[in-house]
Amino acid sequence: MFLRINDTDLYYEKIGVGRPLILLHGNSESHKIFDKIVEPLSKQFTVYSIDSRGQGNSSRVDSISFQEMADDTISFIKTLKIHKPVIYGFSDGGIIGLLIASQYPGLLSKLIISGVNVSPAGIKDHFRILFSIIHFITKDPRVKMMLTEPNITASDLAKIDIPTLVLVGSRDAVKKSDTQFIVKNIPDSILRVLKGEGHMSYVFHSPKLIPIIQNFCIAP
Repeated sequence: MFLRINDTDLYYEKIGVGRPLILLHGNSESHKIFDKIVEPLSKQFTVYSIDSRGQGNSSRVDSISFQEMADDTISFIKTLKIHKPVIYGFSDGGIIGLLIASQYPGLLSKLIISGVNVSPAGIKDHFRILFSIIHFITKDPRVKMMLTEPNITASDLAKIDIPTLVLVGSRDAVKKSDTQFIVKNIPDSILRVLKGEGHMSYVFHSPKLIPIIQNFCIAP
């Protein structure tokens, strides 16, 4: 399905009945990375899988920013009148989740993020070098965004007033210091390090997130 939001057409899929859960993918990806978790989770949740602007089946764009994608998701929630959803955001999707939770208190009920950095420097150096090479060759605005954004501060994180689960692989592309910064500054946050996992190994076409999401959402 498509929804016209902020001058762009966002593609999304909806399945299930129950507590609303929004899944947000990472950079240059689509809702399809969640193909192993959507149907199982739909037995407990109303699952919304969104393709962010400029990605997946959503409208192409000439430029892109994390704030624009956060604004799109906020408008999506308000337009469809989704009451206090849980957001699970992977990588860029997690950054979007942090922006929404810090800027719009009361909109979400819980937040789960994985593999998230709060600044470009939070990505390990060899990955940033790779992104720089890719951008030099492709001039892809989505890659440029990763080299210049986000810029989320401690005061931004301190505004998040909902239970937040921070996931990270022990072999993640995000620096340990950035993950610790997030957990330190979000008042009601929990860190879970997934041993042996990389940035995307437990997310892409994997069922590993199912019990993690279920258990966190059930917890008071």
